[in-house]
This record gives sequence, structure tokens and C-alpha cells, in this order.
Amino acid sequence: MTQKIIFITGATAGFGEATAKLFAKNGWKVVATGRRLERLEKLQNALGKDRVHIAQMDLTDHASIKSAISSLPNEFKPIDCLLNNGGLALGLGSIPDIKIEDWRIMVETNIMGLILTTQEMIPLLKQAGRGASIINIGSVAARNAYPGGNTYGATKAFVSQFSYNLRTDLAGSDIRVTELAPGMAKSEFMKVRTYGDDDVNESFYEGLEPILPEDIANNVWFIANQPDHININMIEIMPLCQVPGRPEIIRKYSI
Repeated sequence: MTQKIIFITGATAGFGEATAKLFAKNGWKVVATGRRLERLEKLQNALGKDRVHIAQMDLTDHASIKSAISSLPNEFKPIDCLLNNGGLALGLGSIPDIKIEDWRIMVETNIMGLILTTQEMIPLLKQAGRGASIINIGSVAARNAYPGGNTYGATKAFVSQFSYNLRTDLAGSDIRVTELAPGMAKSEFMKVRTYGDDDVNESFYEGLEPILPEDIANNVWFIANQPDHININMIEIMPLCQVPGRPEIIRKYSI
């Protein structure tokens, strides 16, 4: 049986890295992409060059996306699953106390990067045939506003609606589309949001049990390995300590 292949954006850390490791462990080939080449090389060395192909790719640069996809070696195509994971939040300020440049980067990465990657990848997904999947990483912020969420939440709302519209447009193509929307998760998310502050990234989760990257990877595996005739439209995941409907409310455990 032909080995299946997953293409992952944002594979240098967090959800993307954990997914690459899980799928490689379970026999899939992996195309791991991201901006930080040294991290991609480390991942490839750990998992094996026969199992992992790496490509340096910047989601804010269309030419970079096209190059990474068009230069895929034959042994790493067609693509059975596209994981649109690359994305970020920048800044904690509320309107109007924000940096316009942060908004631009979020829009170009979370929206334009996702739709351009999807557009370039669709021919390779169609070649894979029935059961091919597109999994878009959304967020509970798409449906729940909070102070400082502004443009980040709006970009994730776009991801949610785009996923449903994409599913409609691809009806009859054998390509499945899913939005996977996590709540509070411990990765490098807060570090990036605070411009590299490791202390905030660690202290934010003290006394909490957040979602871990491996939890999201397990759900990506579940979605991608459903029977070919099943499409999971959307999954929303929160840690037990986060309150549905009010995700800004985090309950610290009393141990």
C-alpha cells in the first residue's frame, strides 16, 4: 500500500512539530515547512530523511509558498493531508493601543498564507484521490471575543468561515475539509505574542493544565484517518480548566 503523505505548515514548533513526529512514527511521510531552517533540519535528522522532506517557507511570501510546493520531490507527492497550522498572534493591546504592523503580519500569515497554501496545494490533493484532507487550525477566539483579541480573533473567524466555504466549493472533488479549533494551549504561542518573552510564556500556565501540542496532533491523526466517506466539519477543544462560552475565564486548580 502506498505511503500517505502530510504537508504541514508551521512545523518548527508546537502543534506542527508534534504532528510531524506522530505521523512519521505511524508510517506516514511528512513534508515539514516553516521559516526556521535550523529547526526543520533538526526535525528531519531526528525522524529521518527518507521519512521527512523539509522546505523553508514563509507564509507572508507567495513566491516562497509556490517554490516550496512546486519543488517537492516525486517521492513526497501527491499530498494526502494538508495541515494549515502556521499562524500567530502578536501583541496584547486593546484597540486603539495596538501596532498596525502586528495587524498586517497576522492578516498576511493567518489569512493570506493559509488561502494561498491551500490554492497551490489543491492539485496535489486531487491527485491523491478520495480521502484527501485539508485541516485548518482555527481557534476558540473565532467565536469568543476578549480584550486584546481584536485582529487575531478576526483572522481565526476568517479561517472558520473559509473552511466551510472551501468545503462547499470542493464538493464532489473527494477532498475533505475540517476546522480544528483549540482553546488555551501551551506552545510558543504566548512567547511569540509577547515578542519573545520566555518568562510570560511559562508563568501564564502556572497552576493550569493546558492543551499540549501532542493533544492537537492526536486530533489531527483522528481527523485524517477517518473512513474516506466521512468529513468532520469542525472540532473545538478546550482544556478542562477553560470555561466554554467564556474562554477568557481560566480556573486554576487548587491542589
